[in-house]
Amino acid sequence: MSNNNASYYTALPDKKQKPDITLWIARVFVGLLFIFSGLIKANDPMGFGYKLQEYFHVFHLNFLNDFSTWIAILICALEIILGALLLLGIAGRKVAWGLLLLIIFFTFLTFYSAFFEVVTSCGCFGDAIPLTPWQSFIKDLILLAFIIVIFIKRHKITPLVKSTFTSNLLTFLVIVSSFAIGIYTVSYLPFIDFLPYKEGNNLPQLMEAPEGAPLDEYETIYHLKNKATGEEKKITDKEYMSQKIYWEDENWEILGEPQTKLIKKGYQVPISDLIISDAEGTEVTKEIISNPYYNFVVVSTDVTKLNPLDYLALDKINQTIREISAEENIRAVLLTSSSSDDTNYLNNQLDLVLEIFYADAVPLKSMVRSNPGVLLLQNGTVIKKWSKHAFPSKDELIKTYLNK
Repeated sequence: MSNNNASYYTALPDKKQKPDITLWIARVFVGLLFIFSGLIKANDPMGFGYKLQEYFHVFHLNFLNDFSTWIAILICALEIILGALLLLGIAGRKVAWGLLLLIIFFTFLTFYSAFFEVVTSCGCFGDAIPLTPWQSFIKDLILLAFIIVIFIKRHKITPLVKSTFTSNLLTFLVIVSSFAIGIYTVSYLPFIDFLPYKEGNNLPQLMEAPEGAPLDEYETIYHLKNKATGEEKKITDKEYMSQKIYWEDENWEILGEPQTKLIKKGYQVPISDLIISDAEGTEVTKEIISNPYYNFVVVSTDVTKLNPLDYLALDKINQTIREISAEENIRAVLLTSSSSDDTNYLNNQLDLVLEIFYADAVPLKSMVRSNPGVLLLQNGTVIKKWSKHAFPSKDELIKTYLNK
């Protein structure tokens, strides 16, 4: 072969490099899971913020509680951004580093929660898919394995779009939309409500177990000792009753108090912790939630957390309900976990038309993801929910809801 021909063949371009199937599988799996996880939490960042407050308490970071919702929005957006950019192949090396650092942090957090039993549910997928800490830890270990593959092969990640302008535009749109989703749902309630107080639910029904529902099953453990031989053993209550020797033979004695443990959970009432009382401490739960008339329930978990804009929103809600009450047969109440001194101060400031009642903060946080927020009930059924920014005018309320 001549030198010219040799030069010709060596100058030929290499064949197109085959895609790395392992890398692509890892990218698609991790990218889609991060986007899903971020979106499901961004649907309810205030709820995710409540979960973050549990972690803050464990690690003595309670000073962050007031910023928990905004931290939740940031985390949700970060997950969506990393997942989307991974699929698009944009900034592959930086994304790989971000994924690795984030999953190491999450894996530590879920292991700590599971091992020390400090947080009962991690909140990884919000209230849509509750996971135990151990389930979350296993999920993070699987993700960690895939992300290590991505990190090792990060130099092979190339953008799907060759145009730098288009890549920058896509990055900008991903970042803006990721933050916008969380900000919108904080302002105007979640797109999908996964909580028992969602529209259409009948609250009294959700507070009682249906007939025939399975009950919790418990097992009692006895610690026995044979006085003659010194032998000790632990047996269940069923074994104790089925084997007569243990209760007929006087040599066997029970040491200490029997231990009872739950072995199988029965039906869990969706709403088990809602107890409403008046200023004197009298329970009025059924009276409030089973009202046959239209019932506006204004919820403010903590009135001391209301900022000036919240005060304006609550004042608008109060004035609108006052106007409606002059024309329609309705009842309107304020539910709060605040002290009577704080609610009396609020009443003096705003001249509330709302009757004030009290409940624990936990169910109030589940009722409506807004402080203040409003539920419209009739016969215990949630007709509609509004955030403080979305409460409609008197005419719209009467036309759309009260004159049906």
